[in-house]
Amino acid sequence: MFKKFFIFLWEFVKVAAISLAIIIPVRYFLIQPFYVKGASMEPSFHDREYLIIDEISYRLNAPERGQVIVFRYPLDPQEYFIKRIIGLPNESVQIKDGQIYIYNKDNPDGLVLKEDYLPADLNTYSPNDQKLTLGADEYFVLGDNRNASKDSRFFGPVNKTYITGRVYFRGYPFNKIKVFNSVPKY
Repeated sequence: MFKKFFIFLWEFVKVAAISLAIIIPVRYFLIQPFYVKGASMEPSFHDREYLIIDEISYRLNAPERGQVIVFRYPLDPQEYFIKRIIGLPNESVQIKDGQIYIYNKDNPDGLVLKEDYLPADLNTYSPNDQKLTLGADEYFVLGDNRNASKDSRFFGPVNKTYITGRVYFRGYPFNKIKVFNSVPKY
């Protein structure tokens, strides 16, 4: 009787150890759950949605304009934010008259960013219309709900070291399940 119990216990311990050996690296190095708090990303993402963040892509490729990312808040790294990448390293970004202008080597005179994923009547507010030049590892991020978002307009650019990963999958609510593997075209 005791022998069967110990055999069962040993098998249970082995299964638990193997499961942890698989789950822990996946959770800490490949994907991470994220729970949306607030309205800063509406209409794309809403409060209390459950997302899966891809943490490995940015170890292999650079983040792209239009991708939605999760990052540690630069002024309090214990806090996590979700925003959309607007400006890339070594570019300049200017918000003027409700429009976003991107200045880079291909567009030295500036390119007005077209954001088809946002409502047509949305104007982007900025406390000033200064041009912000990004460093080699810096990104300019904005929430999709520009009137209710604390983002790079207020706390400045986000260094790549603060980026956790990109939004890959929405798992809740169930009627909005979606995989995000394409980037909006501008």
